[in-house]
Amino acid sequence: MSNRTAFVTGGAQGIGQGIATTLGAHGFKVAVVDLNIEAAQATAKAISDAGGTAIAVPAAVTDTGSVQAAVKTVTDELGPVEVAVNNAGWDDFMKFVDTTEEFWDRILDINFKGALRVTHAVVPGMIERGFGRVINIGSDAGRVGSSLEAVYSGAKGGIIAFTKTLAREVATKGVTANTVCPGPTDTPALRKFADSSGQDADKVIGGMTRAVPMKRLALPEDVAAAVAFFASDAAGYVTGQTLSVSGGLTMA
Repeated sequence: MSNRTAFVTGGAQGIGQGIATTLGAHGFKVAVVDLNIEAAQATAKAISDAGGTAIAVPAAVTDTGSVQAAVKTVTDELGPVEVAVNNAGWDDFMKFVDTTEEFWDRILDINFKGALRVTHAVVPGMIERGFGRVINIGSDAGRVGSSLEAVYSGAKGGIIAFTKTLAREVATKGVTANTVCPGPTDTPALRKFADSSGQDADKVIGGMTRAVPMKRLALPEDVAAAVAFFASDAAGYVTGQTLSVSGGLTMA
């Protein structure tokens, strides 16, 4: 159990909700940070109703001022941010040749620079206090590529490289940095993609499932378990690592 403060971006729904709920169950004080404040409040309430401590905090990871304001709110209400989970993300599926620079900018601003903004805001305090955990949610798309996700794959590949470099820079300061890379995960976002793919949604999900050696999609709590490990005091000698939670879909 822990009484440390965790800052989870995109924490209201999907994988982020699973992470926030799991950290709450492990005794972390959880800031559910999300653009969708109503959903964030519902997730925070569920954590509190289960005996945990959580608050909902509105923030846009694409806005430095918004991120800084969220960090201040969390620090004032829960204490200094000791665990930062950069989970907020967005993607759309299309061939690279059909993408535009506007699309590239949005993908990079949310999925890459969003993590940079949060990390830049919280790591100095972690260094000063001599303890910190930065956990970035990457993707197996950033490790092995993924059709129709070229720019997203590039952004997540950047997250993996950034995390390793950050880990080297703060290794002597009591701060670790690691990446969790989910494979296909059963979330509302995945279901929305399947529904809008122009194919039978059940067939799309079925094809994804058959590709996984364990023959099931990940659940948010599967990803959350890896995050909880990296967030724990027990992981103090683990840094710069990239862990896939994919049911064996990727093994390299």
